[in-house]
Amino acid sequence: MSMLGADRATASSTDAPITLSEPPPRTLDLRDTTGLWGNLGVSLLLPVAATYVVLADRPLSVTIGAIVVGAVVGSVLLGLGAAAGAREGVPAMVLMRGLLGRRTSYLPTALNLLQCVGWAAFEVFIIAEAASRVLGAPRWPFVVAAGVLATLMALRPLRAVRVLARYAVWAALAAIVYLFVEVLSEPLRPVAEGGAASFWTAADIVIALPVSWFPLAADYTRHVRGGRTAFAGAAVGYGAATVALFTLGVLALAAYGRAGLDVMDALLAVPFGLIAVLVLLVVEVDEAFANVYSTAVSAQNVVPRLDRRVLAVVVGVVATGIALSVDLIAYEPFLFLIGAVFVPLVGVFVVAYWLLPRGAWDVSETAPARPLLLMAWAAGFVAYQLTLPTFFTGPGAGWTAWWAARQAELGIDPASGWSASLVSLGVAAGLTALLSSPGAVRARRAAVR
Repeated sequence: MSMLGADRATASSTDAPITLSEPPPRTLDLRDTTGLWGNLGVSLLLPVAATYVVLADRPLSVTIGAIVVGAVVGSVLLGLGAAAGAREGVPAMVLMRGLLGRRTSYLPTALNLLQCVGWAAFEVFIIAEAASRVLGAPRWPFVVAAGVLATLMALRPLRAVRVLARYAVWAALAAIVYLFVEVLSEPLRPVAEGGAASFWTAADIVIALPVSWFPLAADYTRHVRGGRTAFAGAAVGYGAATVALFTLGVLALAAYGRAGLDVMDALLAVPFGLIAVLVLLVVEVDEAFANVYSTAVSAQNVVPRLDRRVLAVVVGVVATGIALSVDLIAYEPFLFLIGAVFVPLVGVFVVAYWLLPRGAWDVSETAPARPLLLMAWAAGFVAYQLTLPTFFTGPGAGWTAWWAARQAELGIDPASGWSASLVSLGVAAGLTALLSSPGAVRARRAAVR
């Protein structure tokens, strides 16, 4: 065996496979899986974004109820994707071969590459921006440090997962509990202003968070020992973290009357708040790591023999460069638009994989195309935009205006209060069930004859 071959065999036996042709080691248990997804759910973006889920002039319990409902719906969907990855033992974009066919799976793969690189850069940017504000130092050294750390973690992902699950999760939990105690020691005032128009629009924002991880879930749970373990770990870990961080932001808004990035300043002002926030900032590097690693693994769906370590280094350098040079706040709506593309794909996948009768899930290089499911996916995306167009300003404002005009033509009230995620999921799932029904299949076969 050559030195390179020996190196690959050793790496594969102790960590994630180097190429797509190698089987994944099944080494992650329930503690590892729950800890990983709990860590991925811990993000300082959630308390900052909590203002968008607040229902003005309503009891805080109603807002928290919307957070819980959104977290449950989104996390169950995430868990189903995680369980499928554990059952099939393949990365998320390879899993899409069974849904759309090998070559057709390149479409979600391309979108996922854009999404993962963008979010990796955005996470590095946010970590550095927050650290810069907290410590009163220039931002660029923190960009470089976060980018390097995320890339190093992506080189040995299973080792990183174990560290996150067994150590980092407890540090994050301690910091969150401490901040909750400090916030709840203050009187909670009624919130007169909020970003959510209805209960379901508030829940919609929360649903989007766990669903956004659906195209990445199997990259990690292919290493989990069973589907039930993968489902429970992903759904409980990410769901609990989502509820905790959004609720912390809502309570901080009620306690201090400060929203957005000002919430960070309020949390920093509490005793030992600096330490708690710094702990959460360090833990947040795991999200950048996950996006770097998943970019590399997603690319292997197209080029299965490329070394994921080389891909991870390239992605890490690109993401760090973007974080240093691009206005990522202006880029954020494009990331949300890509996320909206994946919401209906979740509906199509869940119905096709879990609810419809089927044989083996074909993830081979000869997996046949299923073009009708592209129609269900596209219809779900259209339904999402007609319910709640992705909001752009500046050069992208024409997108929002075009969909708003379509809403007006169809008599759709933009203030209806519907959840765009649930509408999109329902349309995509319903069409998938209809197009895949035995009657529809027989009709297509008869037409071919």
